[in-house]
Amino acid sequence: MGKMTLEELRKLREEKKKVVEKRDVSDKDVVIIVGMGTCGIAAGAKQTLDAFLDELDKRDIHNVVVKQTGCMGFCANEPTVEVKKPGMPDIVYGRVDDKIARKIVDRHIIQSRLVNEHVFDKPSTDIVG
Repeated sequence: MGKMTLEELRKLREEKKKVVEKRDVSDKDVVIIVGMGTCGIAAGAKQTLDAFLDELDKRDIHNVVVKQTGCMGFCANEPTVEVKKPGMPDIVYGRVDDKIARKIVDRHIIQSRLVNEHVFDKPSTDIVG
């Protein structure tokens, strides 16, 4: 790798600031948690995580934090994703590829509607109801 120019370093700093901001929880009320255990990564969870980050950037959505966790225990339905949004039950989606991740951003995050065909579990309603 050759030497970087001052302009290249500034551009790199701005790119990394955006990545760090996605993990900062302050002033964010929606949480997306992507299962990144070995089973999830083998099933494509990294591409799912990248799709969420890309779609949130494209739509200029800043009230969402994207987190990673280990195995959620639903290995047969990886990649799994939990979405926590105020006013909606906590939802675990299964078999979330990059296309479904973008659909979750559109329907669940923006329109407050479930992506029913990929709902795997509703933890809060199971506990409360």
